[in-house]
Amino acid sequence: MSTTALLAFTVAAVLLTITPGLDTMMLLRMVLGGGRKAGLVGGFGTTLGCLVWGAASIAGLTALLVASRFAYDVVRYAGAAYLLWLGGSALWKSWRGTPAAPADVPSVTAPQALRIGFTTNLLNPKIGVFYLSLLPQFLPSDQASAGWGALLVGLHVAVGQVWQLVVVWLAGQAAVVLTRPDVRRWTERLTATVLVGFGLKVAFDSGARG
Repeated sequence: MSTTALLAFTVAAVLLTITPGLDTMMLLRMVLGGGRKAGLVGGFGTTLGCLVWGAASIAGLTALLVASRFAYDVVRYAGAAYLLWLGGSALWKSWRGTPAAPADVPSVTAPQALRIGFTTNLLNPKIGVFYLSLLPQFLPSDQASAGWGALLVGLHVAVGQVWQLVVVWLAGQAAVVLTRPDVRRWTERLTATVLVGFGLKVAFDSGARG
């Protein structure tokens, strides 16, 4: 594998990682609800989800998502339902008038953050399709590519982990403002609405197998 190809993949991984999306929104909600610890643990959960998809792509299992419309849709609808449940339940609690937890009492525990981060990524079939469609473009064709595939997956995960640390740190810096009762209430409503939007997009974006 050439240095040029490795650099090209690194650039692609960085650009894809820093583009605001579902993972960034989840991290913001975790930091808002449980502080930096919840954000860090939740970010580790998303990393574990990426590792599972990366390993599956190297093993060829995610080829099933491309080959089978049914398999792809099962994972896609499960992910959409999970996002709708996360966002919808948060909106329901907020508009129903459930008192927000005090700023020093975490509403998202570390185990919950880990579960949410991992499950959200695991139920996102686009991650598997991303690996399956992008990795072959950077793998050598004249030798066994499993080792290089693992290297590229590890590189992408490392880039994502660094970016998550940046997002958690920035969100932590803004926590003084974000944890004020009124600001926190409306921020939670905003992020919950975005999660519902992501859920609807996943559910209806039927042409995204790519």
